[in-house]
Amino acid sequence: MPTSAPHIPVLLDEVVAAIAPTNGMSIIDATFGAGGYSRALLASGARVYAFDRDPNAIRDGQAMVAEFDGRLSLHPERFAQMREEMERIGVPQVDAVVMDIGVSSMQLDQAERGFAFSSDGPLDMRMSQDGESAADFLNTADESAIADVLYQYGEERQSRRVARAIVAARPLETTGEFARVVRRALGHKPHDKKDPATRSFQAVRIHVNDELGELRAGLAAAELLLKEGGKLAVVSFHSLEDRLVKRFFKEASGAGRAVSRHLPGEMPGPAPTFTKVSKAIRPSEAEIARNPRSRSSILRHAIRTCAPAHERTSL
Repeated sequence: MPTSAPHIPVLLDEVVAAIAPTNGMSIIDATFGAGGYSRALLASGARVYAFDRDPNAIRDGQAMVAEFDGRLSLHPERFAQMREEMERIGVPQVDAVVMDIGVSSMQLDQAERGFAFSSDGPLDMRMSQDGESAADFLNTADESAIADVLYQYGEERQSRRVARAIVAARPLETTGEFARVVRRALGHKPHDKKDPATRSFQAVRIHVNDELGELRAGLAAAELLLKEGGKLAVVSFHSLEDRLVKRFFKEASGAGRAVSRHLPGEMPGPAPTFTKVSKAIRPSEAEIARNPRSRSSILRHAIRTCAPAHERTSL
């Protein structure tokens, strides 16, 4: 069933200002969710192509498709696949791409999805509702693989201790069991400001959904899809995501690249594919008061140049 607390789009005014949608613009909403960004863009008269790998989001968005009479289409695909999907439907380029990275409020608030430990539920965490679940990974991976995921994606400094405790406690079936194992391993005290299980939940969720791999591929797809003068706006929610977005824009805009005058044979790098890269934009205190989940959000945006997309091997 749809959640009673729908997702509130963060930094909505700032995203709309960055995109500056107008009548007739073609825009990709790479993370449809509950349709907050799409609705604001459609209100300007834009044509929106919205992507979401969660079948619940696609199902619940059908009413909005009907409401906007042909100006909104929903695509049940990962945003990493948006270039291929847009080519399939005969739209090779667009005027803007909006990306809101990470888990939605609907996913967090539905215990049966297994994304949070605020209420006990099956240890799932799959955005697309298929493939390897969190339980599959935690109950079958070896200790070193689990420790690596906790360290890389959760920045958990005691990852090996936590991984050892997970393996000893297997099989794990619910979010509550997983949280309790992590807390015991780390010596959690009830008055601690932050629940130590938070880092491990983030790490496993990122791994199960390949979130950073999806983000890398999505940024590269947006670079290929945007017309000259097109706008890319990306909202991220934790340091791993923001670091990746910041690095992408830095590389794509040529920031920090220098060719030494003492090496006359040195070739300049590729022409910048983005310009006018914004600084990090964070929510106001008023927005945080209205929507506490916006606290960690960061928006970065830039404008596409006419240069060919870069050949990318990694970010």
